[in-house]
Amino acid sequence: MSFPQPDITPLSAPFWEGLKAGQLLYQQCQSCGHRWLPAREACPCCLKRDVAWQPAGGRGRIVSWVIYHVAYNDAFKHRIPYDVTLVELDEGPRLLTNIVNGDAGRKLSLHAPVCLEIGQEGDLAVARFKLI
Repeated sequence: MSFPQPDITPLSAPFWEGLKAGQLLYQQCQSCGHRWLPAREACPCCLKRDVAWQPAGGRGRIVSWVIYHVAYNDAFKHRIPYDVTLVELDEGPRLLTNIVNGDAGRKLSLHAPVCLEIGQEGDLAVARFKLI
């Protein structure tokens, strides 16, 4: 079974195009400065639509994680066990990802520093991270 594909919309397309070009992008409100992921049409803080895409530096820290020991989708059976980790970028936005060198969660710790490592799933570039 193939890797599940995201629903890429005009709103989220810059995020996926950025990864394909080797860069992680997040949105920032030009009115209040708030930064976030995933893509939204308006700022979740002030609700203004003055939004721009910004490049992330590619570093962050682990906020939380869970280890899956059961594949709820056949595409992930060969990955068991695997982590789903919440990473907070140095710029502030958070995203769900995987840690490529986390030894199925055994090496993960709260606030551990990580850096971006863009991976490939078929034709799709995905944001993953590795422990520093």
